[in-house]
Amino acid sequence: MSDGKMQVIGLVRFSYPALGGFQIEHESPEARAAFLYDPVRMEERFTTFAGLTLPPLRAQTDPDFTLAIVVGDTMPEPLLERLFDLVEDMPQAVIIPRAPGRHRQVMREAINHVRDDTSPLPSLQFRMDDDDAVSVRFVERLRHHATSLRPFLAQNRYVGLDFNQGHIARITPKGIRAKPTVETLWTPGLGMAVAPGASRGIMNFSHAKLGRVMPVVTLPDPDMFIRGHNDFNDSRQKDGVKPVRLPPLDVEGQAHFMQHFNISADAIRALYR
Repeated sequence: MSDGKMQVIGLVRFSYPALGGFQIEHESPEARAAFLYDPVRMEERFTTFAGLTLPPLRAQTDPDFTLAIVVGDTMPEPLLERLFDLVEDMPQAVIIPRAPGRHRQVMREAINHVRDDTSPLPSLQFRMDDDDAVSVRFVERLRHHATSLRPFLAQNRYVGLDFNQGHIARITPKGIRAKPTVETLWTPGLGMAVAPGASRGIMNFSHAKLGRVMPVVTLPDPDMFIRGHNDFNDSRQKDGVKPVRLPPLDVEGQAHFMQHFNISADAIRALYR
């Protein structure tokens, strides 16, 4: 970019009815849209998006990033208006409506839609579900580590940048239940440096298999992500997947979440009220 900094792009798929990209299968895009836009499900998605995902993005110590939010072009108007209202105060947010299409292709087009294709520097990309969160320092630390690795990035078309320390959390009417975790190649802690002119991006690779197709740098910075658990996690709908036991945060834990994620237990309880 013109200021000599690498562009940072985050992508959220907000109930987008993709063809593929889900572990729950549906017979048609219409059936998938009906599942996604179910009022009970959407109420939970808006609650997790407002309570977990957006607060740390609003409070980034480095606010110079773009957040591409991909939605279906048939999302009911009241839901779309509600989403626009939620991000009205975020200049980084760009809502991108798209017709149902092949998941990886549509996500690639969405990222390229906001990518600065005139920059001679790599773009730094990360992906989130609409019930995940990143640290308030995520953009800062992603850009910092990528800058320190610039000679290495210049030798590779794609490089994974994996923050492996974070939390699993569930929000409830009573507040936050959570525990720390260390995981490799989990999506909410995963970034990628993409060379200028490269046609693919972070959504075009299986996160769990990233190390098979590109170098990955592990970054053990603490408290860098939250993996949200709830009743509608796509990856947790398989038979035999057991719920994770998450203890309620005590006063110290709530203060810790506020400091590192700008997530308030009181604000979450208010969302449910």
